[in-house]
Amino acid sequence: MSKGYRIANVIAVALVFAYGVKEYVVPHIVLASHKEEYQSLMFQCDHVMREHFIAKQQVLVEPSEMAIKNLDASEVSLLTCHNYDKLRKKILSFGVSEPQLSMVGLEVMEEKMTDVRRFVETHEIRY
Repeated sequence: MSKGYRIANVIAVALVFAYGVKEYVVPHIVLASHKEEYQSLMFQCDHVMREHFIAKQQVLVEPSEMAIKNLDASEVSLLTCHNYDKLRKKILSFGVSEPQLSMVGLEVMEEKMTDVRRFVETHEIRY
């Protein structure tokens, strides 16, 4: 075996190893290290979006100074969703898949729900 052939084999093995680390190891490490923060932000964002929707409806149905203040406060709270979106994109950029993130999201919803009715209320938007 020639020296050039051995060097080519070593380079090929190193490239395959590097690819494997990038494609399989890095996403798992990133997901594991950001899972709790992601779940927390996701749950908070879900909550503030619901609160914002309710506040908006309140202004439309019964406009008052208090309703407008509540709407303003709920809009500031939407910054949580911005932080959630930034973290989501960061995690995805490291090769974590959408289905993996969806599973992590479902886990937190299941953990936070105490009964079926509460689960339905979390996903339901009322007019």
